[in-house]
Amino acid sequence: MEDSPPQLILITGPKHSGKTAAGAFLAELLGAEFIDLDELVERQTGKSPRSLFKEGPRVFRQAEARALADVLSLTLPGSAGRGRDFGAARIVSAGGGLVDNAGALELLGRPEFSGNHTAIVCLEVSADTAWKRIRGAARKTGEWPAFLSVENPRETHAALHARRSAAYGKLASLRINGEGRSAEAIAREIALRLVPAALPKEAPIYSIENKSALP
Repeated sequence: MEDSPPQLILITGPKHSGKTAAGAFLAELLGAEFIDLDELVERQTGKSPRSLFKEGPRVFRQAEARALADVLSLTLPGSAGRGRDFGAARIVSAGGGLVDNAGALELLGRPEFSGNHTAIVCLEVSADTAWKRIRGAARKTGEWPAFLSVENPRETHAALHARRSAAYGKLASLRINGEGRSAEAIAREIALRLVPAALPKEAPIYSIENKSALP
């Protein structure tokens, strides 16, 4: 993809796999625009994804598909909004349930968004890691996500995580191991794998995994 960089890098993966943090850092690293799909849904509807999901999974998924359609419509060849120094128009982080959204998958399968126009990245973490993050978030908010408001949320999450991880792995053109890694390190690997020529050579990544770059 180095000769023909993607116009959109879509970062997918199960819930709490670190998609938003990695996507935001990747956009900053490459001088590209960053969009969090859940935040876009909230701006467009005036309601949080959690509120929409409580109204019904179909309500949320329709809103999510509409938001994705808007992003993709601006990502066609020749569209405006390209990054300052990078061929990709946008870095987009998707919600953890995108793979269960038939409308969204239909959009991603259209010929105009296939090939080099869109790179789909799957960010992978273990079910235990994702669960710890979900449990921590639930303690802060005082409630589980709507899909985990069940008798045994951990078992439900483990099964859902396994199924979605496998589905995202099949959908993605690039799979990245995010286990125990910083957002900076994940973002740099994505950039190196997809568009290495776009990386600023003079800007090292300062992280635990790159201690030698620290002053």
